[in-house]
Amino acid sequence: MYLFALSTAEQGASMALFEDNTLVFESSLFSRQTHSKGLLPMIEQAVKSRTGVDIDRIDGFIAARGPGSFTGLRIGISMVKGMARAVSKPCAGVSSLDGIAFRFCHSQKPVCVMMDAKRKEVYSAVYQFHHGKLIQKGPEMVCPPETAIDQAGAGALFVGSGSKVYCKSICSRTHDKAVLSHPSMDGVSACALVMSAMSDNGGFDFENHPLNPVYHRKSDAQIHFDGKTGA
Repeated sequence: MYLFALSTAEQGASMALFEDNTLVFESSLFSRQTHSKGLLPMIEQAVKSRTGVDIDRIDGFIAARGPGSFTGLRIGISMVKGMARAVSKPCAGVSSLDGIAFRFCHSQKPVCVMMDAKRKEVYSAVYQFHHGKLIQKGPEMVCPPETAIDQAGAGALFVGSGSKVYCKSICSRTHDKAVLSHPSMDGVSACALVMSAMSDNGGFDFENHPLNPVYHRKSDAQIHFDGKTGA
């Protein structure tokens, strides 16, 4: 079975192709251009030119459903839905936070994901793994970084873009006991999205993971509109 995964939750884009549990191809793109300009050539190169796998051979499609960039999520989700519909195959969504946390699934420490949400907030959740398997996941939330840090505790591994933006707060509140990931590992990984999807007894139920965007808060445009209308 072939699974294709895509994340456009952040400024960078990540994609991966799996055959059963084996990674066939993974690629990342970091560009200041919008995802709509570089994404289609990237997908075409990966799926056909570099793997020899036609789109119609893919059995399922996965996309990061959020949280993350509102525009980026909409582009990625629309693109994955379009590819899935074109070949009449199922598609599903996986949390962007999972796409970071599962990069550290062999950590013996709690993994606190902190994505920078701007406005002095982070998207966050705390994960506990054991021998590579997810044991527990706390609630996803958008909150001040201090709340996320206190939720995780001093002995946690802090990962994601927000952990670098608020690294001084992390060190201060944990009395320098916390561990921070390398910046190169902070992004949402399409490979990790598949790892999360396949963590349920080695299979994935597409029907119970609808591909709908999850933002956790209103966009700036919506907040501005609500302010004008008094909503």
